[in-house]
Amino acid sequence: MKNIIAYTDGGARGNPGPAAVGIVFCNGKKKVIEKHSKYLGDNLTNNIAEYKAIIFALKKFKSRFGKKLAKETQMEIRTDSELIYKQFIGEYKIKNEKMQQLFIELRNLTVDFKKVKMKHISRNYNKDADELVNQELDKREKDNKLDL
Repeated sequence: MKNIIAYTDGGARGNPGPAAVGIVFCNGKKKVIEKHSKYLGDNLTNNIAEYKAIIFALKKFKSRFGKKLAKETQMEIRTDSELIYKQFIGEYKIKNEKMQQLFIELRNLTVDFKKVKMKHISRNYNKDADELVNQELDKREKDNKLDL
Protein backbone atom coordinates (compact mmCIF):
# COMPACT_ATOMS: atom_id res chain seq x y z
CA MET A 1 0.00 0.00 0.00
CA LYS A 2 1.20 3.49 -0.87
CA ASN A 3 0.76 6.43 1.49
CA ILE A 4 0.36 9.78 -0.23
CA ILE A 5 -0.24 13.18 1.34
CA ALA A 6 -1.96 15.81 -0.78
CA TYR A 7 -1.73 19.37 0.49
CA THR A 8 -4.62 21.22 -1.14
CA ASP A 9 -5.68 24.84 -1.30
CA GLY A 10 -8.24 26.82 -3.22
CA GLY A 11 -8.79 30.53 -3.22
CA ALA A 12 -10.84 33.27 -4.79
CA ARG A 13 -9.85 36.91 -4.96
CA GLY A 14 -12.81 39.06 -4.10
CA ASN A 15 -14.88 36.12 -2.83
CA PRO A 16 -16.59 35.64 -5.17
CA GLY A 17 -14.03 36.34 -7.81
CA PRO A 18 -11.35 34.74 -9.94
CA ALA A 19 -10.34 31.42 -8.37
CA ALA A 20 -7.58 28.84 -8.59
CA VAL A 21 -6.40 25.65 -6.90
CA GLY A 22 -3.01 24.28 -5.91
CA ILE A 23 -1.97 20.81 -4.79
CA VAL A 24 1.28 19.32 -3.58
CA PHE A 25 1.70 15.54 -3.56
CA CYS A 26 4.15 14.11 -1.03
CA ASN A 27 5.10 10.58 -0.15
CA GLY A 28 4.63 9.18 3.36
CA LYS A 29 7.95 10.75 4.39
CA LYS A 30 6.66 14.20 3.30
CA LYS A 31 9.02 14.37 0.30
CA VAL A 32 7.44 16.36 -2.54
CA ILE A 33 6.57 14.20 -5.54
CA GLU A 34 4.70 16.70 -7.72
CA LYS A 35 3.01 20.09 -7.65
CA HIS A 36 0.01 21.12 -9.75
CA SER A 37 -2.20 24.16 -10.07
CA LYS A 38 -5.12 25.26 -12.19
CA TYR A 39 -7.12 28.41 -12.83
CA LEU A 40 -10.83 27.71 -12.22
CA GLY A 41 -12.56 30.77 -13.60
CA ASP A 42 -14.36 33.88 -12.39
CA ASN A 43 -17.10 34.51 -9.86
CA LEU A 44 -16.32 31.58 -7.55
CA THR A 45 -16.17 31.56 -3.75
CA ASN A 46 -13.29 30.45 -1.54
CA ASN A 47 -15.32 27.48 -0.29
CA ILE A 48 -16.11 26.28 -3.80
CA ALA A 49 -12.42 26.63 -4.70
CA GLU A 50 -11.44 24.61 -1.61
CA TYR A 51 -13.74 21.76 -2.65
CA LYS A 52 -12.48 21.92 -6.21
CA ALA A 53 -8.87 21.72 -4.96
CA ILE A 54 -9.54 18.40 -3.22
CA ILE A 55 -11.43 17.05 -6.22
CA PHE A 56 -8.58 18.20 -8.48
CA ALA A 57 -6.08 16.36 -6.25
CA LEU A 58 -7.93 13.04 -6.44
CA LYS A 59 -8.51 13.31 -10.19
CA LYS A 60 -4.93 14.41 -10.86
CA PHE A 61 -3.47 11.53 -8.85
CA LYS A 62 -5.59 9.04 -10.78
CA SER A 63 -4.70 10.54 -14.16
CA ARG A 64 -0.97 10.78 -13.37
CA PHE A 65 -0.46 7.43 -11.65
CA GLY A 66 -3.37 5.29 -12.86
CA LYS A 67 -6.42 3.61 -11.37
CA LYS A 68 -4.46 0.55 -10.28
CA LEU A 69 -2.09 2.54 -8.09
CA ALA A 70 -4.98 4.65 -6.78
CA LYS A 71 -6.70 1.45 -5.58
CA GLU A 72 -3.55 0.62 -3.60
CA THR A 73 -3.13 4.11 -2.16
CA GLN A 74 -4.09 5.57 1.17
CA MET A 75 -4.56 9.27 0.39
CA GLU A 76 -4.40 11.80 3.17
CA ILE A 77 -5.85 15.14 2.13
CA ARG A 78 -4.51 18.06 4.14
CA THR A 79 -6.57 21.22 3.95
CA ASP A 80 -6.58 24.51 5.81
CA SER A 81 -10.36 24.81 5.28
CA GLU A 82 -12.04 23.99 8.56
CA LEU A 83 -15.46 24.17 6.88
CA ILE A 84 -14.64 21.59 4.20
CA TYR A 85 -12.94 19.32 6.74
CA LYS A 86 -15.91 19.41 9.13
CA GLN A 87 -18.35 18.80 6.28
CA PHE A 88 -16.25 15.86 5.10
CA ILE A 89 -16.24 14.20 8.53
CA GLY A 90 -19.97 14.86 8.99
CA GLU A 91 -19.72 17.41 11.79
CA TYR A 92 -21.27 20.21 9.71
CA LYS A 93 -24.31 19.97 7.46
CA ILE A 94 -23.99 21.15 3.87
CA LYS A 95 -26.76 23.63 3.12
CA ASN A 96 -25.46 25.20 -0.09
CA GLU A 97 -26.65 23.26 -3.16
CA LYS A 98 -23.45 23.78 -5.17
CA MET A 99 -21.35 22.58 -2.24
CA GLN A 100 -23.65 19.55 -1.83
CA GLN A 101 -22.94 18.62 -5.46
CA LEU A 102 -19.20 19.03 -4.93
CA PHE A 103 -19.36 16.96 -1.74
CA ILE A 104 -21.07 14.13 -3.66
CA GLU A 105 -18.46 14.34 -6.42
CA LEU A 106 -15.70 14.21 -3.79
CA ARG A 107 -17.26 11.20 -2.04
CA ASN A 108 -17.67 9.40 -5.36
CA LEU A 109 -13.98 9.91 -6.15
CA THR A 110 -12.88 8.44 -2.82
CA VAL A 111 -14.07 4.97 -3.86
CA ASP A 112 -11.25 4.86 -6.41
CA PHE A 113 -8.70 4.77 -3.57
CA LYS A 114 -7.91 2.20 -0.92
CA LYS A 115 -8.64 4.86 1.68
CA VAL A 116 -9.08 8.63 1.72
CA LYS A 117 -8.89 10.56 4.93
CA MET A 118 -8.76 14.26 5.57
CA LYS A 119 -6.80 16.29 8.07
CA HIS A 120 -7.33 19.95 8.96
CA ILE A 121 -4.05 21.85 9.14
CA SER A 122 -3.00 25.40 9.91
CA ARG A 123 -2.36 27.73 6.97
CA ASN A 124 1.26 27.84 8.15
CA TYR A 125 1.62 24.22 7.04
CA ASN A 126 -0.06 24.76 3.68
CA LYS A 127 2.17 27.48 2.24
CA ASP A 128 3.29 25.57 -0.86
CA ALA A 129 -0.26 24.86 -2.04
CA ASP A 130 -1.28 28.44 -1.21
CA GLU A 131 1.67 29.76 -3.23
CA LEU A 132 0.52 27.75 -6.25
CA VAL A 133 -2.96 29.28 -5.99
CA ASN A 134 -1.53 32.79 -5.86
CA GLN A 135 0.81 32.13 -8.78
CA GLU A 136 -2.16 31.04 -10.92
CA LEU A 137 -4.18 34.11 -9.92
CA ASP A 138 -1.23 36.47 -10.45
CA LYS A 139 -0.59 34.93 -13.88
CA ARG A 140 -4.24 35.38 -14.82
CA GLU A 141 -4.20 39.04 -13.70
CA LYS A 142 -1.05 39.65 -15.72
CA ASP A 143 -2.54 37.94 -18.81
CA ASN A 144 -5.72 40.02 -18.49
CA LYS A 145 -3.70 43.24 -18.32
CA LEU A 146 -1.83 42.24 -21.49
CA ASP A 147 -5.15 41.67 -23.29
CA LEU A 148 -6.18 45.32 -22.79
